[in-house]
Amino acid sequence: MSKESYIRPLDLKHGRIDMNHGAGGRAGMQLIDEVFARAFDNEWLRQGNDGALLELPAAPAGQRLVMATDGHVISPIFFPGGDIGCLAVHGTVNDVAMLGATPLYLAASFILEEGFALADLKRVVDSMAAASRAAGVPIVTGDTKVVERGKGDSVFIATTGIGCVPEGRRIGGAQCRPGDVVLLSGSIGDHGVAVLSQRESLEFETAIVSDTAALHGLVAALLAAVPEGAVRCLRDPTRGGLATTLNEIARQSRAGMLLQEARIPMQPQVEAACELLGLDPLYIANEGKLVAIVTPEHADAALAALRAHPLGALAARIGEVTHDPHRFVQMATRFGGRRVVDWLSGEPLPRIC
Repeated sequence: MSKESYIRPLDLKHGRIDMNHGAGGRAGMQLIDEVFARAFDNEWLRQGNDGALLELPAAPAGQRLVMATDGHVISPIFFPGGDIGCLAVHGTVNDVAMLGATPLYLAASFILEEGFALADLKRVVDSMAAASRAAGVPIVTGDTKVVERGKGDSVFIATTGIGCVPEGRRIGGAQCRPGDVVLLSGSIGDHGVAVLSQRESLEFETAIVSDTAALHGLVAALLAAVPEGAVRCLRDPTRGGLATTLNEIARQSRAGMLLQEARIPMQPQVEAACELLGLDPLYIANEGKLVAIVTPEHADAALAALRAHPLGALAARIGEVTHDPHRFVQMATRFGGRRVVDWLSGEPLPRIC
């Protein structure tokens, strides 16, 4: 029998992370083998190297790579509708998809705190593996570090994704022009309010769950429904919410925005919770919604494509890009007036993603 065969398996029910798991020795290798490699298993991980040797799928000449990275420090790590594991996959897949790219591979880095329960780690990793497989985007390499008790908060996860985008496709905030139409794929505020309700042990009459989801299928359906160039910009309104996202795009495009408050979809329970807590839902994080800015002549077809997809059933036309040298985002209110939707000036909900 080999020496390794005498090593006692990890106690995944009662065991906890200790400093040896981050020391680069046998304990660390056992953690990788029994938790991470077992969950994420694929041909690239089995190469066993510090990185993964990858092949790009067959693509037309001039296909370009897209790369995105994201860190996840959410508290609590488990929340209604998801957890830090699936969120880490969805967030980076979506960042790649928002450039009109097809996500191909993910890398993941874990910062674990000494004392973190192995059962909770396995739950996070299993969720991450399920999200990765459901999205069709494998986790092909990664890293694990352990910090002393009190120097972290259970687990932090950083993910990096790469994808490919066809030559000639230009999707980004700088592409928007006055007259373009602003579409939103669904209701706002679900994720932020779900996390806050779990964090503060709040109870509402109707359950509020996170909208965390991988959006690359929705993006592909949208892009297939309209001519190349009809989609000017795609963005997922995560931290800082819809308001911050639109201000970022206005700055990039050197234009303004005019929104219609009555057209912005929101679940009644989310609206009620925000009113109760004194929060503006326009600034609350979303993890399964996208903003699409499209040319006016193709707006109807784009909206129909979004609504035909399960993740875009509540999609709406919420405003338009305007000529404004001040680059203001304004909103026509339900009462007939207008107000400026300014940049986020503080952090209403820290550790939200």
